[in-house]
Amino acid sequence: MTGMTVPLTLNPDRLFPAEQSTRAITRKLYQQVKDLPIISPHGHVPPAWIADDIPFSDPASLLLTPDHYVNRVMHGQGVDLADLGVPVGSEFSADQARNAWRIFCKNWKLYRGTPMKYWMEMELVEIFGVDVTPSEETADQIYDTIQSAIEKPEFKPRALMDRFDIKFMATTDDPCDDLAFHEKLANDASFKRQVRPTFRPDKYLEPAKEAWNGLMDKLAEVSGENTDTFDGWIKAMENRRAYFKDHGAISSDHSHADLGTEPLDKAEADRLYERARQGKITAEEGKALRQTFIFEQARMASEDGLVMTMHPAVYRDYDEATAERFGADVGSDAPTAVDVVHGLHAVLNAFGKNPNYRLVIFTMDETVYSRELGPLAGFYPSLYVGVPWWFIDAPDAIKRFRRAVTEYGTFYKTSGFIDDTRAFLSIPARHDMSRRLDCVHLSELVAEHRLTMEEAEELAHELVVDIPTHVFSIPA
Repeated sequence: MTGMTVPLTLNPDRLFPAEQSTRAITRKLYQQVKDLPIISPHGHVPPAWIADDIPFSDPASLLLTPDHYVNRVMHGQGVDLADLGVPVGSEFSADQARNAWRIFCKNWKLYRGTPMKYWMEMELVEIFGVDVTPSEETADQIYDTIQSAIEKPEFKPRALMDRFDIKFMATTDDPCDDLAFHEKLANDASFKRQVRPTFRPDKYLEPAKEAWNGLMDKLAEVSGENTDTFDGWIKAMENRRAYFKDHGAISSDHSHADLGTEPLDKAEADRLYERARQGKITAEEGKALRQTFIFEQARMASEDGLVMTMHPAVYRDYDEATAERFGADVGSDAPTAVDVVHGLHAVLNAFGKNPNYRLVIFTMDETVYSRELGPLAGFYPSLYVGVPWWFIDAPDAIKRFRRAVTEYGTFYKTSGFIDDTRAFLSIPARHDMSRRLDCVHLSELVAEHRLTMEEAEELAHELVVDIPTHVFSIPA
């Protein structure tokens, strides 16, 4: 194929079943949900992009640099992340950006059979009108097409939110953030979409980490509470959670090495907290105190009503040299196994039947869907199962998820789709993939006479709109 220009088109039946009668059912279901508004309760798009309506500078920084899904595939074939503009925010000239795009297009075949190919093709065709397949020969042509587009007002972030019909978007924010960009959006009468903050306190719950004491000083300054004691930490956290809620937050988000939530008794928590403030806490003591912190976050959630989402069991920044060179979260993370049943025992026994508490658990460990998460969610009113996330937000894994969770957890104890992305233009493609695959699953149940067509049509709509709105208490 070298030297040839291959047309790029989107098959309307992509991801649909090969069997014709089931495919026909899928088509009918999909037509009813494909144009529904996007609800995105968890993601990483910087709020400044929307608040200040910042134009995108070039195709590479828009589509490649912030998308570690895309970058890690090329890195696995020997491409230097620096040549792709990593880390986000690093100085990157126009020539470097064009070269990054050329590298990507030259390596296009690497994405065969991956969800990244599905997302990128949809972005190229539907957003930019690209009609040639990426390759070494077409790289500059595609780059120029995208560059020309993003220089127009209709390709600025706010216009794209309208075009994509993103009704609701949540960002991910540090507990000490002043949320100025969110305040700016809330006070802008011309802005008709919802962009809400998410309380993300991970770093503040890891007392054995080197940076923790400095974060406690910052937390004290921002909250006005003395964080030299465990009681002061609790008051400071309650203060910041209230601040976030006052600024529109609907959830908190947590990611740690495990799901442990067993709290220490008060005297031991006080003792270990003091050791942590002195910089003397051990790793094992730090783990015990962190699990106590998580329990306290659950207790706070049961009182202030912020939905608690947890996505544990990731070995973050696995490659130490990459982390040292580029910083955190650039694609070298790896999934690990997780124990849900024992990890959540304390929290579910304390708050699992509390009508004001809602907990959504995401995982990359597929083994726990049918064995642990589905059965637990089926029993506890407060517990919901998060849809496939990160390494498993892919077609086959999404279909496995529905089969694994539904029979004992039910459709109604799942979260609705979560795009979890900082790659802004991939949001509609990710949601489209989810809608197609849910319609595939429903069509198979109809074809097997396990659902009526009317039930499937109602469920298709509920999975896109009603379920995520309910789970995350999204305002109208």
